[in-house]
Amino acid sequence: MTEERDINTVVLQDDEGKEHEFEVVDVYEIEGNEYAVLIPVDDEEAENAFIFRVEEENGEDVLVDIEDEEEWNKVVQFLEEQDDLDNLDEE
Repeated sequence: MTEERDINTVVLQDDEGKEHEFEVVDVYEIEGNEYAVLIPVDDEEAENAFIFRVEEENGEDVLVDIEDEEEWNKVVQFLEEQDDLDNLDEE
């Protein structure tokens, strides 16, 4: 029997044209922008998440690399604080 999972996934293409499937862990709004946290579906031991800014183009959501270091630091700090709060809730 196969277990069905109700998860939101996206397929992204790398610079070499290879496709990779990611699970959308969560989307956060930070200072008026939305950010998506993704983990690879095919790598169950993955320890790193990928974070993208979500922008709208032609009525569709598009994932954009965060190139600004200050913006990146704000997002990482926010996510670390969220993780700390989640850990407190579990205790």
